This record gives sequence, C-alpha cells and structure tokens, in this order.
Amino acid sequence: MGDPLTERPTALRIGLVGAGQISGAYLRTLPTLANLSVTAVADLDAARARAVAATVPGARATTVKELCAADDVDLVLNLTVPAAHAEVAHAAIAAGKHVYGEKPLAATTAEARSVLDAAEAAGVRVGCAPDTVLGTGVQTARAVLDAGELGTPVAATAFMTVPGPELWHPAPEFYYRPGGGPLFDMGPYYLTALVTLLGPVREVVGMTSASRSERTVGHGPRAGTTFPVEVATHVTGVLEHASGALSTLVMSFDVWVAGLPHIEIYGTEGSLSVPDPNHFDGPVRLARAGAETKDWEDVPVRGGYPGAERGYGIADLAATHASDTPHRADGCLAYHVLEVMEALLAAAEAGQPVHITSTPVRPAAVPAHAGRAFAAHTGR
Repeated sequence: MGDPLTERPTALRIGLVGAGQISGAYLRTLPTLANLSVTAVADLDAARARAVAATVPGARATTVKELCAADDVDLVLNLTVPAAHAEVAHAAIAAGKHVYGEKPLAATTAEARSVLDAAEAAGVRVGCAPDTVLGTGVQTARAVLDAGELGTPVAATAFMTVPGPELWHPAPEFYYRPGGGPLFDMGPYYLTALVTLLGPVREVVGMTSASRSERTVGHGPRAGTTFPVEVATHVTGVLEHASGALSTLVMSFDVWVAGLPHIEIYGTEGSLSVPDPNHFDGPVRLARAGAETKDWEDVPVRGGYPGAERGYGIADLAATHASDTPHRADGCLAYHVLEVMEALLAAAEAGQPVHITSTPVRPAAVPAHAGRAFAAHTGR
C-alpha cells in the first residue's frame, strides 16, 4: 500500500466543486498535504467560489463545466448536496477525472451504481467520505482485531443518539427530508467503521419510527418556525456480517440524553471499545476475558494516520494511485454502505430481512509505520 505524501513526486491536482460549509474543513487540510494541490474552485454561487478560491494560494474560481475540462485538474472533489452528487461525478468522469465525494456516494444505489460503472469504463478512480476510519481510532481498534486479541468477533453495537439538529442548525429542514434523517446523515460514519472492522454485511433487519410529525427551528433568525418531518427519526437495525458477527445499530434524532457507547465489539476473548467514528482519533479500550477485574485498559496507538483530518482519504487515493494499489476510502465501500442504509429502511417497511448484494473487499489496514512516515514527512 502507498503511504500518503511519500510516494508521488507530483501532486494530484484537485478541482473543488461546492464551496459551502464543509469545504472549509477540507481546505484546512488539503494545502498541508504534499501529494495534493487545489487548483480550482466552482460553486453555483460565483461570488462564493471567488471568496473561497481567494483563500487558497494558486487556486482560481471557475464554473463546474470549465473545472471538469481543465488540464490542471486531475481529481474533482465533489462537495455538493447529495442530490447533485451523481450529476457532478458523471461530468467529472466524462472528462477523464478521478472523483472523491462527500457522503453519501449518491442519492440512491441506482445512481451510485451508474457512477461506479462509468468510472470503471473510463479507467478513473472513485473515492468517498467518510475517511475518518483512516485515523488512529478505528485503525488501532482494527489492529487489535487483526491480531486476534479479541478472539472471534461475535457481535457489535453502534449508537448515535441525539435530540435532533434543529436545536443548533439555523436551517435544519434538509435533515428531515428524503435522503436525510439520522441514518443517512450519520449512518455512513458508523457503518463504514463497522465494515472496516468486521467486514461486509450480507443481510439486515430493521424497524423505524418518527416521534413527531413536525419539528421547530430552535436557533438563528428563523427560530420558532415549524416544518414537517418526512423521514424516520429513529432507526434500529441488526446487521449480519459475512463473517457471522451481528451488529446492532441505533441511529436516532429522538433521544435527549443517553449513556451509550459509540461502538463496542464483543469477541470470544474480550470486548473492545471504539471511539466516535465521526472523528479520526480517540481512546481505544480493551477488556480481556478471564482478567481478574473487568476494567478497561487503554490501547496505545497501533495504526492509522496521526492527526488526520478531512482530506486524508484523497491523499490516500493519490498515493495508492501512484503505486497502482487500491485506495481505502473507495467507491465500492461507499456503495455498500449506501445499500445497507437503503436496505434497513426497506426491511423496516416490509417487516422482513433484506439481503445485501454488494460484497466489497475489506479495505487494507493503515499500519502504524505508514502513520509514522506520514507524520515525519509533513511535520504534523
């Protein structure tokens, strides 16, 4: 596997489409990565594109059409709204560019499949967030599992329980429309982590509910405004992994307070506590079977890119492309996660299990030496 920043003498040149809030998180990281450079920025709001481009040395504002056609763009970073993910990806692929997008890969699995098929035909790569699984948190947990210290994984739990984004977001309506809800908003972080740790899912069952038909904006100039809820706001599912392990998933916008873990994995030789998969790092803790006490012990960092932030998945794509090896935050994994999310809702509606058809290869681990090489190269 390639190590980001250490194996490509020429940077992969990035054209960013979608200069909204999330672009700031990427642009705090991308200029610090030696195997990446941002050359162009496009947005439906031309003024916003110009403002964002002005913050990136060497970048220019342009249109989406011109960005996709530009000779100095190798990869299109697609930060548009989910409904536009497939359209922008197809435009980039048609121009011979690699694509890396924010989650989800597309609004539906049908759209996502068309993107992957087009990319395969064009000979370009598709990557997709989240890349949080490349950090030291999930990768250290994976090192414990891969070393056999948990024995055979039997089960896992994953919980994301909050009261709802309308409490803090000034325009939260999109969270409660099709393609939103706690499952599609936060599920990709948890599901990508579970698949990275335990392998692909082969079948799911699910149930859903919505506690209220309306929500109220609680912050900003529109505070007090009500809006309809169009999606499930509490989703519970059981995932059967191809390995035989069973994961219990709860994604909710209906819980005021809870003391649940983010992710725990239970094996024949102990239990493993995994940090919040919405972040790149955090404590990993292990409780061993047969120990005199049942206390958790902290696991030192044993894998992942230290100090990682949004954009490391693109650096990983650049390095692995240079070495002609698979990148880790890839489109097939993102497709699988999207299929699992759709299947959970379908299973809840039908009241019966749904089989998962996609079988992605479990991404390669990020070994500790790769993280150390990365840190030494960047000084981060």
